[in-house]
Amino acid sequence: MSKKTDHQIQEVNKALGRQGNRLGEFVEEMVRPGVVRLLRERQLPVHQVVPNMTAYDDSGQVIAEVDLLAVNREVAVAVECKSHLSVDDVKEHLELLAIFKGCFPQYSGYQLLGAVAGMVVPDQVGRHAYRSGLFVLAQSGNTMEIRNDAGFEPKAW
Repeated sequence: MSKKTDHQIQEVNKALGRQGNRLGEFVEEMVRPGVVRLLRERQLPVHQVVPNMTAYDDSGQVIAEVDLLAVNREVAVAVECKSHLSVDDVKEHLELLAIFKGCFPQYSGYQLLGAVAGMVVPDQVGRHAYRSGLFVLAQSGNTMEIRNDAGFEPKAW
């Protein structure tokens, strides 16, 4: 009976993992077209959006993951996408930005900016991200909007 229960728990965990991945993919697909438009409106022309970048160390362990990277010839904007953005998500993204160029050396000559995006972005989380120098993207109806005011100056890494 115990083995059967353990097996059922494992199957439920796998199913939940698959659903979580699908939700993450959905959020990224909602954000991708919006990030191009929104950054262009902020005078940051985007020429490419690279999804799901992963960096590995020499032993094959994941050391960094980026949901979306919006780039042009000089600027790269690393975007963290969440269904429900939290302060911990913002802190983790700031940690990633600090090590990004070491993990993705092909972008070492770029000005690196950061953004967080969410289907749900609580006000206090958006304020924390803003004060940390990140663009804040959130769902508004059927599209994404940038919540930073026109005077916002993003932090560069």
